[in-house]
Amino acid sequence: MSGTDKTKIAKALAGPIVVLVEPQLGENIGMAARAMGNFGLTRMRIVNPRDGWPNLAAQRAAAGADHILDKAELFDTVEAAIADCTLVFATTARAHDQAKPVVGPEAAAKETVAHVAAGAQAAILFGRERAGLMNEEVALANRIITYPVNPAFASLNLAQAVLLMGYEWFKLATAAELPFAMPERSEPASQHQMQAFFDNLVRELDKVEFLRPPEKRDTMLVNLRNIFSRMEPTKQDMHTLHGVIMAIADGRKGPAKGGVLDSEGATRLRALLAEHSEGRSSNDSSTVRGLARLLRRNPTDAERALWQALSRDRRFAGQFKRQTPVGRHIPDFVSFVQRVAVELMVPGESEAIVSDRAARAAWLEARGYRVAMVKSEDVERDLESVLVPIQALLSNEKASD
Repeated sequence: MSGTDKTKIAKALAGPIVVLVEPQLGENIGMAARAMGNFGLTRMRIVNPRDGWPNLAAQRAAAGADHILDKAELFDTVEAAIADCTLVFATTARAHDQAKPVVGPEAAAKETVAHVAAGAQAAILFGRERAGLMNEEVALANRIITYPVNPAFASLNLAQAVLLMGYEWFKLATAAELPFAMPERSEPASQHQMQAFFDNLVRELDKVEFLRPPEKRDTMLVNLRNIFSRMEPTKQDMHTLHGVIMAIADGRKGPAKGGVLDSEGATRLRALLAEHSEGRSSNDSSTVRGLARLLRRNPTDAERALWQALSRDRRFAGQFKRQTPVGRHIPDFVSFVQRVAVELMVPGESEAIVSDRAARAAWLEARGYRVAMVKSEDVERDLESVLVPIQALLSNEKASD
């Protein structure tokens, strides 16, 4: 069966004895055993089964509850089946006009749990499929159990009656402990992640003129932001949503051109890379590369200018690549041939970004790369003053060759 897992250890619980009084069909005995197995009941007693015992039909219907049938005890009378019990319940859908307490399944289970926990023996009688328990049999019980069912259609299948009692007993005996819970979520998304995602979302919505008319733009942005704030997303949620926006923007015709990030937007995305790189295993690179693609598709003015120079200027002969992984790190620009990396520093960077860049530079230098640190404001003010030191690094490499 789909919910059966024989690799798991069954709960060892002391429970009441299930007494089936003159059951008529082997299939019903087997299905009752299956219901018992579902809820940790293991002791079955059978009084004078019509088709004899053992019963092949019962084994077929038990669906794996053979351990219950194999240990089932056979009796000729109800009196003999409950002789060693000090608390007996009789289940019935009919009023037998007997002066004894009538309880529902939950109250009966509560009393049974306490009784068995005290070391005493309890039993629950279940009657014949067609006629139920007789008055004389009900008279042997201390309590009557009846189910809160539709009075105009109160008859239950034998296995159903056993299952309902088993459920109520097991729920109380195990404090309603569920067999599994929701997997642990990743840690909550930081405000850096939330803002970077939202900036990217708004940028793509602007491209398709979604935020209109202009007088409603601010209200629409507030409503959009509140949707994601109410979600209380995790870091993984944000990575997934970033990927969704990127996929929609790229479409089937290839990557979108993207816009131009301001320094603040670039800082947020770089912070995401820095945060996610901390403690990242070697096989956890897809998210980092996704964020890097966001930076690559949306360069700042300074990054765009520097990239155009490194890719078009003859001094560098197209040797550099942008936002390309080197091992587990992603430098802003890298020349694999000359083993030179260029890092672009943006104003207002967080400690996480600074720390991540220092760790990346140390990692690269330990592997023979030389790292040039370039300020974005220097690129915007005087690009040539930045290119000369980078050219010198390449020349030194050539000279050493």
